[in-house]
Amino acid sequence: MSSKPSNPAQAARLEKQKIASTEGAKALADYEAGAVAVRKNMERLRALRLAKEAEEAARAPAVTAAPKKKAASKGAKESSKPKAATPLSEWLASQRDSGRSN
Repeated sequence: MSSKPSNPAQAARLEKQKIASTEGAKALADYEAGAVAVRKNMERLRALRLAKEAEEAARAPAVTAAPKKKAASKGAKESSKPKAATPLSEWLASQRDSGRSN
């Protein structure tokens, strides 16, 4: 290839390519610098948040379990007990026997 373009259109095209190349490099450098700044700011904010959370955890009083209350009546005590799970086949049979349709 020759260093000198043979016609003015080719010279203009080469000049546009050169300008685009330099502007692209500048834009990429700006983008990368912005990304670095964002990551640095995120790191700073994370450190501040972690320090604040640690300080709040140190200040928080120790949480103790509340004493369990006794049930007042027998009926209340029975309702708080979990019932034994019935097998699905038995439940389906009881639903079918009670008149439920599919």
